[in-house]
Amino acid sequence: MMDKIFKPAEVEEKIYRMWEEGGYFTPKIEEGKKPFTVLLPPPNASGKMHTGNVLMIAIEDLLIRWHRMRGEPALWLPGTDHAGTETQITFERELKKEGKSRFQFDRASLYQLIWDFVQKNKGLIEGQIKQMGASVDWSRYKFTLDPDAVAVVRSTFSKLAASNLVYRDDYIVNYCPSCGTTYADIEVEHKARRDPLYFMKYGPFTIATVRPETKFRDTALAVNPKDARYKKYIGQTLEIPGLLGSVSMTVIPDPKVDPKFGTGIMKVTPAHDPHDFELGKKFNLPVTPVIDLSGRMDLSWYLSRKDVSEKYRERAQKYHGKKVIEARRLMVEDLKGEWLLVKTDENYEHLVPVCKAGHDIEPTILPNWFIKVETLKKSAAKAVDSDKVKIYPKWRKITYTRWMEVMHDWAISRQNVWGIRIPAWYDVSKNPQIEISFLSQEKVPVSGRVGEIMKNYSFAEIESGLQTLTAPKDCCYVISDNKPGEKFLQTTETFDTWFSSGQWPLTTLGYPNSADFKYFYPTSVLETGWEILPKWVSRMIMFGLYLTGKPPFEYVYLHGIVRALDGRKMSKSLGNVIEPDDYLKEFGADALRMGLISGTANGRDFNFPRDKVIAFRNFGNKVWNIARFFLSECEKLGKDIPFYSKETTKSLTTEDRKIIKSLNLLVRKVDRSLENFKFARAGEEIYQFVWHEVADKYIENCKSRLEQSQTDEEKAVCLSLLRHTILTCLKLLHPFMPFVTEAIWQQMSRKHNEPLIISKWPEVEK
Repeated sequence: MMDKIFKPAEVEEKIYRMWEEGGYFTPKIEEGKKPFTVLLPPPNASGKMHTGNVLMIAIEDLLIRWHRMRGEPALWLPGTDHAGTETQITFERELKKEGKSRFQFDRASLYQLIWDFVQKNKGLIEGQIKQMGASVDWSRYKFTLDPDAVAVVRSTFSKLAASNLVYRDDYIVNYCPSCGTTYADIEVEHKARRDPLYFMKYGPFTIATVRPETKFRDTALAVNPKDARYKKYIGQTLEIPGLLGSVSMTVIPDPKVDPKFGTGIMKVTPAHDPHDFELGKKFNLPVTPVIDLSGRMDLSWYLSRKDVSEKYRERAQKYHGKKVIEARRLMVEDLKGEWLLVKTDENYEHLVPVCKAGHDIEPTILPNWFIKVETLKKSAAKAVDSDKVKIYPKWRKITYTRWMEVMHDWAISRQNVWGIRIPAWYDVSKNPQIEISFLSQEKVPVSGRVGEIMKNYSFAEIESGLQTLTAPKDCCYVISDNKPGEKFLQTTETFDTWFSSGQWPLTTLGYPNSADFKYFYPTSVLETGWEILPKWVSRMIMFGLYLTGKPPFEYVYLHGIVRALDGRKMSKSLGNVIEPDDYLKEFGADALRMGLISGTANGRDFNFPRDKVIAFRNFGNKVWNIARFFLSECEKLGKDIPFYSKETTKSLTTEDRKIIKSLNLLVRKVDRSLENFKFARAGEEIYQFVWHEVADKYIENCKSRLEQSQTDEEKAVCLSLLRHTILTCLKLLHPFMPFVTEAIWQQMSRKHNEPLIISKWPEVEK
């Protein structure tokens, strides 16, 4: 006899093991049959899954189980992403706890340490995926740093280069001195902060800025051409007295200057502001940094001059090598002393760009590897515009379209150790100006130009202890998977994670020649969060079309972001993070899955639905008790119950015919909702039918009939149709709540001795 309530903790692991050992997750290639393929968006290998990952798994497992039960070869391919920057940040935090730093290791040693760290985390994530009941094909599991995946990524880069779609250029990038790497625009967060706003005298003008430290590399002043206060100055070159003497600056027009901000006039520093960088290109202004890659003031250019007074030299020496915040404090003191500081607004609120670790971004000029996207994005935009790739919810399509319109050339290089190293090599004998850092045999850090360093160190010592290599944009390089010559050093830069994960549909399926690739590509549905539509979805479509001529998937479903109970974004600092493990332990995977799916209506963001998780835990018990009632009545009858058949079952009552009609209508509704990606609606339809039509009405009707029936045959007819109703409901509910439905299925008498996971999906009776 069944327990009084369903106990997830006692059965989930056993059921999952049964599915896995039965090979039900692994589809076969069946020529002539169209497969249904979903690739699991790879969770980051740097930690445990969050609620967004859990929602993703719930939706994708729903789709896979539904299509598998419809008899299609259904492949759900799992994997994890190395997540270059996030993983390295996480690992460096662990190093810091041990009193260590990444600078104590050569590149190869640090990479191996991170590799070992990631292997542990991968196991945690894989365990969580199994806990959720995900019917993924573990035999095809892929990690973005698997050798075959790395080979595809490098091959794509080489092909892009051969197509003249790769170039190197100095560009202003979002650089984090603390993390030591660049970030793409869409990776940078902007946090509100209160900082002093300094009003400084600039010759005849007063300008307002939160960054006085960049004034030594100001190259112009900009005003709105419609601002009557400054029209007469446009085009004039003025001598602007400052802390290190006077500098000549020209006043230039810029319609983007806000006349209402500060005094309506803006200083232009092309090396440390993206907007100013564009102005610099437009007006041919010098682009010269004053802050180095360690986030310190670099005034060496000034200190090397012979025409500098002792006063200014001492002042420059005072700022030189200081961190930005310290230099700013010293400068403000000197501005006051020179009567150049007019006033300070101590309560100025503005948005500050920060990296993934929360450090301030320092816009910096760096040589970068770029991909020309113009031709790539046109075909990718057309694929969605023509509905070769269909986006759901449909209103999210505009997000994609707008991104494709504004997408500019893509900086794909990062200064991380952890990731896929760019296969570009430099002959140090031909490029002596390359800047390197390495650990000597005595573990002493050494840095400088390679041409000078090689006078004192052997190439072998440099190569084995290499940490970083920074090559000016005009250095000659060779693209190769293997070292092309004796005195060649490989760049230490790695590919942006979105570059490698942008090829996920190719790397997972064994592009270009595997049997899997030829059968399962293009895939059917990409399901992911809307926020990575620009970062990831667009890249996959671009690469899929470029390399195969076909988009990588037919449909894109974008779910909303799961927010905290209070409606805010989950954050450790706010203390509102919801850990999926806690809910899995308390309520079981079915309740958590169904609760989250119920919040996905229209693909919008939603608060974590704790009440619904509890409600669906109760619903699971309701389904369990319906089955208990049936089995109890069968035991009382003490004989086999015939299976329902439209042709053979006689003596159906009005209520019987009504439940059959309602059941057929339910199957039709659920199919229609799932076909249109209305997951919450499909779940609600099943919930309402089971709870109200079956439990509240039909079960009560059955109870009365069983009590009043004069013959065993009448009771058998009643129980036969009740079993048919329960089994049909279990099939419909299985993709949503796989564990409780499979547990009940195993205890119900059935025509075919097969697990629910591969049973046939219900069809509408005709």
